[in-house]
Amino acid sequence: MSASWPVAEGQGAPPPVRRVLVIRLGALGDFVHSFGPFQAIRQAYPHAHITLLTTRPFMELGRLSPWFDTVEEDTRPSWLDWRGLLALRHRLRGYDRVFDLQTSGRTARYFRLAGRPAGWSGHKAGSPLSHANPWRNDMHTHARQRDQLRMAGLDTVPRPDISWLLACGTMTLPRPYALLIPGASPQWPLKRWPAGSYGELARILHARGVRPVIVGTEAEKPLAAEIRAICPDALDLTGQTTLPDLAGLAAQAWGAVGNDTGPLHLAAMTGCRCLALFSRLGNPSLAAPMGDMPEQVRVLWVRDLALLPVQRVAAALW
Repeated sequence: MSASWPVAEGQGAPPPVRRVLVIRLGALGDFVHSFGPFQAIRQAYPHAHITLLTTRPFMELGRLSPWFDTVEEDTRPSWLDWRGLLALRHRLRGYDRVFDLQTSGRTARYFRLAGRPAGWSGHKAGSPLSHANPWRNDMHTHARQRDQLRMAGLDTVPRPDISWLLACGTMTLPRPYALLIPGASPQWPLKRWPAGSYGELARILHARGVRPVIVGTEAEKPLAAEIRAICPDALDLTGQTTLPDLAGLAAQAWGAVGNDTGPLHLAAMTGCRCLALFSRLGNPSLAAPMGDMPEQVRVLWVRDLALLPVQRVAAALW
């Protein structure tokens, strides 16, 4: 693996890399897609002090992982909050390398706050390590991040070792069971297959000897209640699982069915057989969950998930 600094002919050896900053703010699916890059950065700089800058929901996950020495919170201050911006500028400065894996409009401004360092890897032009690929916005997150690291001198991004994550989970269930993930971002209701359809699918699963297990956040309990009204044998774990718990359950599950949402990406990372349901608001070629084996992840894409028949989803599972 190479992690070299671009050196002009006649110049001496590049300076050592002692301090590295990785920026990955969210959301969960994108954070999971960065596991491989996180590990690649750690392997490229085994003796450097590596800091993760992220948002509060992912700080604990970053601390549990073996990839970072320090995890700091980005409070995402308003551009009018000069005190917050001064604090953020302080967090962004003093690094030999910065890997902006968020590559958003917001983090493009971070490049300027950091003082336009030459060791910045991201989508913002101005650094020798910039991801200067004109097709980057047409690439899946998985491929785009690998190409970004390649242009920064990291030639190989490994399949991430997530044994640390699975070891942190504390939940076990009798098998076989299937995870149902009926939630999605609240601001995008069209990304959700109707809870009533999940309920009908749960009845089919139970009739075939697979216990349906509903997972999600506390805010998704009403969806779980609607599913259980149709299939009382479904187990409701919404609001009861940590991310390590969810990963551990997924690793032992018969399968998982879910919308275009972060927990399904996490399930796919564990090797769980997954069926992802996409509406016209999502593009599977850019953001589908990624598996390690052929046919591990299947995708059903329809313009309107409300019109996706339960039998079609059930058929895709068998």
